[in-house]
Amino acid sequence: MTIVDFNSLASNKQEAWKSSVVGRVGSANIKVLRMDDQPYAEETHDYNEALLVIDGKLLLRVAGREITVESGQMYLALAGTPHSVLPGSYGSLVIVDA
Repeated sequence: MTIVDFNSLASNKQEAWKSSVVGRVGSANIKVLRMDDQPYAEETHDYNEALLVIDGKLLLRVAGREITVESGQMYLALAGTPHSVLPGSYGSLVIVDA
């Protein structure tokens, strides 16, 4: 498969915030998920995580600061950085991680 329609994949997911791997590049996973206005608890990873908003809006709290990631934008959560999703996030999200 060479063409991936992230919006279709995300909108067809029954469970929000549950990602599925759609491909790999080197050791990195490419995942897609559907955001549904609900918050997602704080997490910290030992790897960098790219959060690319394909459609909609992602509202993050990072180190006590609120960050809005709009459609077409990406936030790079560096390894060891605690981050959580605030209420009001919606749309299609692509995650790239190791």
